[in-house]
Parts: sequence; C-alpha cells; structure tokens
Amino acid sequence: MTFVELLRAMLDRRLFDCRLTPDRALGTLAEAETFLRDRGLLTRTADCALPSLYEACHEAPYKPGSPGFATWPATRWPWFGEFGDRGYLIAAVHRGKNLLMTGEVAGLIDPICRAEITRMRAADPGWRRLLDHLADAGSASIEDLRTELRLKRQELSALRAPLERCGAILARSLQVTAGEGHQHASELIRWDQAHPIPSASLTDPRQALADLIAAAVRAAVVAPERELRRWFSWQWYWTDGLVDGHADQGLRLKERIRRCEVMAAGGSCSCQRAFLDRKRMSVGECPGPRGGRPTPSVSIDRHLARQCARLPGGLD
Repeated sequence: MTFVELLRAMLDRRLFDCRLTPDRALGTLAEAETFLRDRGLLTRTADCALPSLYEACHEAPYKPGSPGFATWPATRWPWFGEFGDRGYLIAAVHRGKNLLMTGEVAGLIDPICRAEITRMRAADPGWRRLLDHLADAGSASIEDLRTELRLKRQELSALRAPLERCGAILARSLQVTAGEGHQHASELIRWDQAHPIPSASLTDPRQALADLIAAAVRAAVVAPERELRRWFSWQWYWTDGLVDGHADQGLRLKERIRRCEVMAAGGSCSCQRAFLDRKRMSVGECPGPRGGRPTPSVSIDRHLARQCARLPGGLD
C-alpha cells in the first residue's frame, strides 16, 4: 500500500471513528458516553483535529446565524456538562478551552497538573493564596471564594483564569436552589482534589505531555503535525524532539516520497505525494517545494495505520 492509499484509508477511518458524517450522528447520551470512552478525550466544539462532542451530534444550532453559544447544538448542548456530573473531568487545558476526558487520559495529565500547582504556587502570591485556600477549605463556590478571600469579581477572575488554563484548578458546575427553581453556579477545586490519586507510572511532566499527545493522536486518528504543539496549554514542556522521541511507539509516521525530482530549469517539483490540508482534512498532490523542502508531515496513529496497510513494519 502506498502512502497516498494509506492516508486515504486513515482519513476514511477518521470520518468513522470521530463521527464526522451525519449517518454517525450521536443520538443519545449513552451513545455520546461510548464515543467519549472510545476516543479518550473530546473538545466541546470543533477547532482542530481532536474529536469534538458537538460536531459529532450533527444537530442544528440553537440559534442559526448567531455567534458564540448560539452555534451549539439546539437540544444536545447540555451533554458536555452532564458528563462532569457522571464523574468525568473537564479541564480548560485545551489552550483555555474545556477538554472532556476519561480517567485514563486524566492519569496522563495528572503529573503535568501537579507540577503546575507547584510551579504556579511559587510564581505568584495571588495564585498561592487561592491554591492554599482551596487546599485548606476544599472546593468552594465562586461567591464563597469572593467573600472568604475578599476579592472583587474581576480580581478572582484574573486569578483563576491562568490557573484553570494550566490545569492547576478546575471549574465545576453547581445547581443551587433559588426560591421555587434552580440556578446554576460554579465552584473551583484543585486538580489534586478532583484527581486525588497520583499517577503511579508517570512523574515527569515532559514525558507525560509526550504520552498525552500520543493519546490525542490516537483520538484524532490523523492530524497535521504542526497542530500538535497547539493542542495543550503547556508550551514550556514542549521540546522539538518530543514527537520524535515517541517514534518508537509510532506517534510519528513520516511521508515516504517515492520520487522527487527538482527540475534544474524551472525548479519545479514533480513528486506525487499526500499532504493533509489543515482545513479540509483532504488528500492531494504536493503543491510544490517550500524552501527546497517537502511540505510539513502529518501524525498518524500507527497502530491503525498498520491495520489499514496490513504490513507488520509500516509502509512498503
């Protein structure tokens, strides 16, 4: 199987596994939970190659033609939050956006979030005050924290936002009684309180990030490699060799170009190869040399690639 054929097969597999076609639309919360457990992690809305819960619903938006929350599925938008009520963790570690995860993926993230608690506690007295208060008092509602720490709403928001983005704390929904009805509020909790058992096999946050990216690639099936660095908040743990360091586990599958000739006269490239269009997720021909080098590579779940190719050692 050539690389072009393999990539086409993997893109077809992605359409199926990530439920990107209407015939694979999620119809019930139980189906959505199976989808989550199968993929390991889900974003809320589609913004990259990672699988998205709302995208898999294929439901008309709440208010067509309007931006923001109005683009969410009309009836199934509560599902994302309901998984939090079922014990799944939701953390804003997708560059400030919420990521829904299974316990297995939470175990991969755990060393990073614990390291972030230590780092951020030492970096800023305001962060330390909030983290220490939550350590002593346990989870607390936003209103209680404002009262106990004597903070204005904007001051608390400024403190919590970077802590949430880095996974040191999580925000969880609360339903509180108000007269004859219910109102929704939020509470904050430290990561090590929401996930109290430390990861037994991982302690190094850089290694944990590499393992997390490997799991995320498996969830996406195939993804532009340039995207990987932008999936999670922790840029300071990223190294240029992080992806290559997982080559033995099959994270990175480089394109193998059968024939590439640079014509001396016109300097054009006559190679036929696959490339991943970032927006359309499609397969095409090489658009030509870029600075004398091939276009960027893609990351593929090699276990699935071997299944598609039916080869024990990769591409022929």
